[in-house]
Amino acid sequence: MLRTLISPRLLGLHLLTIGVLIAFILLGRWQLGVFQDSGKSHVSADPGPVAVATLALTGSQLKGEAVGRQVVAEGVYDAGRQLLVVDRRADVDAPGGRVSRDHGFWVLTPIRLDDGTLVPVLRGWTARADDPAVAAVPRGRVTVAGRLRPQEGTDSVQGRAGSLPAGQVQTVSTGELVNLWSGQKVRTGFVVAQPPSGALAQVKVRAPEVGGTLTWRNLAYAANWWIFAGFAVFMWFHFVRDAVRSDRDRGKSPEMVLEG
Repeated sequence: MLRTLISPRLLGLHLLTIGVLIAFILLGRWQLGVFQDSGKSHVSADPGPVAVATLALTGSQLKGEAVGRQVVAEGVYDAGRQLLVVDRRADVDAPGGRVSRDHGFWVLTPIRLDDGTLVPVLRGWTARADDPAVAAVPRGRVTVAGRLRPQEGTDSVQGRAGSLPAGQVQTVSTGELVNLWSGQKVRTGFVVAQPPSGALAQVKVRAPEVGGTLTWRNLAYAANWWIFAGFAVFMWFHFVRDAVRSDRDRGKSPEMVLEG
């Protein structure tokens, strides 16, 4: 049997089968990778900036396609209504609350648009509440470019126990801002300024993203390649078994016995 398995005609079959198996397995893994990547979020088209009032409305939620869009807010900063968002990192997607305790502050200052509505603007990040850059609110008419973000839920972070000092909040919640800025019309969401205001640090914010759509046909292709690999093993076993039986039967034939 061993002589048959290492015979030249079967050695070629062994090598061919190994090559086919490697190729089919790799092709299957490639198709599986394509399937997995198809479900990942990816950056969508990034349209040019538009006036913030066209996307951030009053009394309604921010639409999904508006999240991350480039916007421009023109008006005057209302420095008297400025707030500090506590326990924040210089990344709009980083978790706030206890996990970021004492890591810094977002500086949130509203801009009053020409129609009298307020747009919350995240001017930047600072490590200290007494940073001189916090109080250095630009005067006069300004044009602020940035990306639009949806409001945060008041329960979206695990906040500190007890009340915060005046002028500080846990989240950027439109509902809370309406109460704090009483008598004002506040547009939903907030703008992350790019570049930041003055000496404040830039808060990282991503461009719009869309969720991926799983391409199930690639998963089917991967399964097909692995089925082909299994079929190749079956055919190899079939040919090897027949060769072994053929040589065994030839060794038992009368002619071979007489020759012996």
